[in-house]
This record gives sequence, C-alpha cells and structure tokens, in this order.
Amino acid sequence: MRRLVFFITILMFIVFAVPLPSVAAEKPIVIGAPLATAFLYGWDAERGIKLAVEEINKAGGVNVKGKKRPFAVEVIDTRDLEPGVPVSEALLGLEKLILEKKADFIIGGPVRSEAALAAMDLLNKYKKVSILTTGVLTPAYQKKIADNYDKYKYCFRNTSHVGVMMNEFITMLEDLRKSHGFDKAAVMVQDVAHARAGGEAMKKGLAAKGWKVSDTKIYPTGTTDYSVGLNDSAKFGAQILFIWMDMPESAVLLKQWSDMKLKSLPVGFVCAAEQPGFWKASAGRGEYLIVNLVNGGNAPAKITPWTMKFSDAYKKKWGLEPEGYGTSSSYMAVYQLKDAIEKAGSVDTEAVIKGLENSDIMGVYGRMRFDKKSHQIIPSLDPKEGAVTGIIQWQQGNRVQVFPPKAAAGKVLLPPWMK
Repeated sequence: MRRLVFFITILMFIVFAVPLPSVAAEKPIVIGAPLATAFLYGWDAERGIKLAVEEINKAGGVNVKGKKRPFAVEVIDTRDLEPGVPVSEALLGLEKLILEKKADFIIGGPVRSEAALAAMDLLNKYKKVSILTTGVLTPAYQKKIADNYDKYKYCFRNTSHVGVMMNEFITMLEDLRKSHGFDKAAVMVQDVAHARAGGEAMKKGLAAKGWKVSDTKIYPTGTTDYSVGLNDSAKFGAQILFIWMDMPESAVLLKQWSDMKLKSLPVGFVCAAEQPGFWKASAGRGEYLIVNLVNGGNAPAKITPWTMKFSDAYKKKWGLEPEGYGTSSSYMAVYQLKDAIEKAGSVDTEAVIKGLENSDIMGVYGRMRFDKKSHQIIPSLDPKEGAVTGIIQWQQGNRVQVFPPKAAAGKVLLPPWMK
C-alpha cells in the first residue's frame, strides 16, 4: 500500500509539474471570417483559412516573443452574395465577430464589394486589422486606403482587382493576336454591376489596342438561352468571345458555343467554370474555355515550391483540388498574418499593421508584399517579383495554367474547328 501511495504521488507530481506544450497553454489568437458561406467565394475561403490554421497550429502556433499561441477561427455567414440581402446584414455579422466572438483579426470578406467598402468604417471604429481575400474586385477599395491612410490603415487586400485583371487579359490576348492574327472580339456579360463594368473595361482596353469589338450583350441573371448573341458574334467574325458571368447558367452558354462550333475562343471570368466539377457539369463542352481565377494556386500549378504543396494538402483535407477564386488567397492571408505578428512580436494593432507593411514572403502565388500606401498586394507577371494571376484553360478535363508565361504549365490551345 505504501508503494502504491508512493507511485501515485510520483505520478501526480509528474502530471502537474510537467508543463503542457505552450501552444495549448497560451490564449488563442482569434481570426474572424465574415463570408458568404453558401457561395464558392465563401466556402472555399473558409476551407483555405482552416487549412492554414491547422498547419500552423500543428507546427507549434504563432511565436509571440517566445510564447507559442495557437490560431482559432470563428466563421459567420454574411449572406452578402444572396439576392435582396442588404449590406447592413453583412455589417451586423462583422460586428458580431468583433464584439461577441472576440475576433482579434479579420480575414476573408465581406465578399460583396458594397459590403466590404462599408465595412471599412467598422474596422476603423474597432481598430481591427483585416486582410480581404475574396470577392471585392473593385479598385475603389485600395483607393480609399491610399486617399485616407490614417482612417483605413487597418485594411489590407492580398488579392487582385479589375484594373490589374483587365491588363492581364489584354496582355494575353495581344499575345494571341501576334501568334494567330486575332483582332475581333465580342463581349457577353451578366446584368450585374461588376460584370457590366468588367465588360466595359475590356471593351475599352481592347479598342485602345486596335481591336474591333462588337456591341456588348447583357443577360439577366438566370438566362438559359444565348443562341442569338452567339449567332451575332459569329456574324461579326469574333475570334475572341469575352464572358463575364458568375451565374451557374453560364455553363449553358458554353454548351451552346460548343454545339454551334463557333470560330471564337471563349475567355473570361466565369464562376461556374472555376471549380473542378465544371467539366462534368458541362459534359466536357467547356473544353478550350480560358478562365481567370484571379490568383495563382486556385487550381493546381507549379508557380512556386509552395503551390503544389498547398494544392495537395487542400485535396487531402477537403477531398478535391483548390476550387477557385478565394482559396489560395485566404490560405495565404493566415500565413501573412502569422509573419506580421512574429515580426512585430505582438498582437497590438499598430505593431501588426507595420508587420504586414514590412512582410515579404514567397507564397503560393509568388512573392507576397503589400504596397505600404494602399495596402494592396503588389502584382507581377513574374512570381519572383510579385503575386501572379491564375489564368487557366480547360484542356482534356484539367485546368491548365496558361498565363503568365513564367508560371504557365502549358500553351493556349484552339478548338480544332478554328484551325
């Protein structure tokens, strides 16, 4: 009995005297994620954030002056991509993350441009650092920061915007003009503000380069017949069919284009075609479509050593390849935040802002740095110099990165009926 008591005493001493790993003992750093979780740009962002948090915590957490602190994630559905949902609902969700969930930092959305722009004042009110990673392609976001730095210095964006995307598309199409003699384009867009603006920007950009561009065709959300517009593009002699649509019905447009065997190459921003399941959904008739995924790594690619490592980890955890816009940027934002906190040696707001401004890491889609005045990620066509886009083409059931050249895994292919 004395021996038993002795051993129990020793065991209790060991249990209570040996400290637990510091990552478990320290208070978590809470990431609040306001996302439209019923939509691609919300659920893939959530998955990207959670994957990064899991990896970082498994590796020991965030080193804050020698103390290892874990990340924790709180997600709230902003519903800001649902028709008829007011901006105020997204703002209430963001405020709930800050006040009730005690979020230390914000990563993700709001996803809708109007909601994200309105949220900037809330972030200022509560002095919360935010990294915008999905949706919100308007240049107005970084302009507000640059024009009023002291008020909006809490806001960062590690993804692209329409201005950069249009230039990338035009550069790629100019390459096709040189190699194939293309000089005519037709524009077809969804009747929503960002698509109309994107289509207009593309039309003006191509016209400035000497392209002939037909009148823009605008389609209400839910349209299921595009044959008239497609016939008009054929009569015009368009070799490029530029599309900007985020509705699932855009898959019908691609089916009709394929069935009609139009002598034009479809190019654009097509939400339905970003996902791995698009090939099956379009019965393979999305072959040859070129899609802008905004950031590299949103489909498998070999941009940096980290790109395929991320892609493989995502597939292992979630059962499919990275799904489209918002995936790689949301994942990388967690690592950028970790880097900034460790540089600052603190979670203090002002210190982390300076940490993010001075962060310079090689990430999934290239060199990740923020412009210190506008807090916009610095883009480049070379991953060694900045963040690169992910323009892919559907080829034999796979999403193949075809632009920019320094990150490409293959060349643009033309449908056989165009040759």
